[in-house]
Amino acid sequence: MSQQAPGKKRGLSRPVEVVRAELLKDPETKRIADAVGMKLEDYVELVLEYAQDKDKEPMLNVVSDEELKANGFPVHSVEEVGEFLVAGAKGELPGQGNPFAKSEFEAGKGGAAAGKPSLNPTGEAPKAPQDEAKRQELMDQLKKGGGGTRG
Repeated sequence: MSQQAPGKKRGLSRPVEVVRAELLKDPETKRIADAVGMKLEDYVELVLEYAQDKDKEPMLNVVSDEELKANGFPVHSVEEVGEFLVAGAKGELPGQGNPFAKSEFEAGKGGAAAGKPSLNPTGEAPKAPQDEAKRQELMDQLKKGGGGTRG
């Protein structure tokens, strides 16, 4: 196990200019910058700041709803945040897209077409059962600020 000298930064193993150039041309980095409402260049510099110092802790600012409103930021209710989290867990957020689209899997029509396997021989999208009671239980836990039982 290697010992770090006190005050020595643990960071990138490649030149920062190379990593910066890769991040600036990466479409996923641009998507994330857009999603968090930052200019691409500013987001990349923030990423590099943390990448260059692995021991640096992110800052967390707690701000009142009134201060957010005064500065022009939207304020969301507990219900809205809960719905957002549920949508994220289901993969239904804008920009997430279909996670299976990248696999280039093509379901055959009515069965295994041209010798390709099919996960769904009928060609229909499977319908997951929606358990409204379970959904409401999760929403209630969010309102209470709890995450359920912990072991």
